[in-house]
Amino acid sequence: MYQTLLTDLQDGTLIITINRPDKLNALNKDVIEELGKVMDEVYNNAEIKTAILTGSGEKAFVAGADITEFTTLDENGGAELARRGQQGVFDKIQNSPKPVIAAVNGFALGGGCELAMSCHFRLASENAKFGQPEVNLGLIPGYGGTQRLTQLIGKGKSMELMMTGDMIGADEAKALGLVNYVLPLTDLMAKAREITQKIHTKAPIAVAKVIACINEAANGNQDGFTNEIKRFGECFATEDMREGTTAFIEKRKAIFKGK
Repeated sequence: MYQTLLTDLQDGTLIITINRPDKLNALNKDVIEELGKVMDEVYNNAEIKTAILTGSGEKAFVAGADITEFTTLDENGGAELARRGQQGVFDKIQNSPKPVIAAVNGFALGGGCELAMSCHFRLASENAKFGQPEVNLGLIPGYGGTQRLTQLIGKGKSMELMMTGDMIGADEAKALGLVNYVLPLTDLMAKAREITQKIHTKAPIAVAKVIACINEAANGNQDGFTNEIKRFGECFATEDMREGTTAFIEKRKAIFKGK
């Protein structure tokens, strides 16, 4: 089905593996196009409740963009490349009503770091490395990196990392709040699966509304509080809310149907 991706649906979790290990899973136009398609599948397939995004091999999540595709572009071409990626993939991941978790299994540099940051949160293997080294190419991040890294780790450290192009290891990434967990590579996917399975026991409509509200907070949306009130109210119109509250009162486990 896909040329550059492997997909495997297990117990409601779609595992998406970027599969260009010989190129350290670098993002080229084919990968971007197929990531857009697979995200449409995540949105539209009712069997998919969550997704995990990772890279093939033991070296790289995504080591960057395919720079050979840049050499022929002018100003408009560069802007269009960034626009197509942001709208077709990165924003689609961030705004997915179903959780998308990044399992970062090695280098996450440039576009790879941006891809990980567009996910709802990140787990990293001990050998993972993060960075936005675009200034080394006379460029800046173009897939949302300047915005998302600043949201996640703050202005001062983002300025330093993007101006120097320095890489940071997994432990520093965790200390900065860029990743939630650091694990041995052999345990990475199991932990990601454990988290997705836990999310599957929660009310899907409520989870989707949590994503929407937190994204608004991260983006500095002035209507965040108002929209939280509105979405809180909307939950009261769901069967899941009735089931959740009834199960709580009856001291039993809730069975949510996403209705």
